[in-house]
Amino acid sequence: MPFYQMLCIASHFREYKHIKELVTMSAKHIMDQGGVVRNIEYWGTRTLPQPMRRHRQVYTIGDYWTMYFDTSPHGLKSLTGVIRRDPRVIRWTMVKQGDKVGDVVLPREKTVMRMDYLNPPRDGPTSWSGLDL
Repeated sequence: MPFYQMLCIASHFREYKHIKELVTMSAKHIMDQGGVVRNIEYWGTRTLPQPMRRHRQVYTIGDYWTMYFDTSPHGLKSLTGVIRRDPRVIRWTMVKQGDKVGDVVLPREKTVMRMDYLNPPRDGPTSWSGLDL
């Protein structure tokens, strides 16, 4: 399954429950479609760069959050339809990160770090200048 990132700007409410319901609904929708939610990050409430219109309202403040997930293209299309109809969502975008998580994560480096070069011997000199490396 492809690996995606969704960035969403939701309308700001004084109660936190509205954003929590939106995030929960989005994550459950992905999982119901057979996908996997990898990470959800809340970026906070911010002033929008310009007034934005959505669902016949004008917004100047929004709650930013992002979700990383794996899903099929059909699941992505289905989530887009749900997000499009939700009146709490001002803007959203979905970016394909890779065909699988392994394409996005960098491979481990095969280096060896010897800690004995960083720490002086306990029974030897106490200053670095006295060490013969």
